[in-house]
Amino acid sequence: MRRMFWLGIGVLTGVVLSRKAGTKAQAFTPAGVAANLGDAISELASAVGSFGADVRAGMNEREGELRDVVDNASGRANDPGRHSSYSRSTDRVSQSRERRSWEAEDGNVRNRRARRAGS
Repeated sequence: MRRMFWLGIGVLTGVVLSRKAGTKAQAFTPAGVAANLGDAISELASAVGSFGADVRAGMNEREGELRDVVDNASGRANDPGRHSSYSRSTDRVSQSRERRSWEAEDGNVRNRRARRAGS
């Protein structure tokens, strides 16, 4: 009975170690290295993107704080007709994006109509 127990333990240990060695060996094949490298690059790109978003958010927040300080110091804070150049520039950017998307949609419609007419 004792010998069967130790034989079972030995077989189980051999199977576990064999599987672990197989996965470790697969990690060092060209396909395994490429997969690990691809995962690392995508993780790095994600981290860089989130860092950039955090920097832009902090920059916008700080710009608003500085704008308030300058407005209060210059006495322009109570000027009701004043629009900041920053908000106008962002409005222009969003309007140009909308215009481009409308033009793209319009172009897609024209392309579909041309395909239908040519069919």
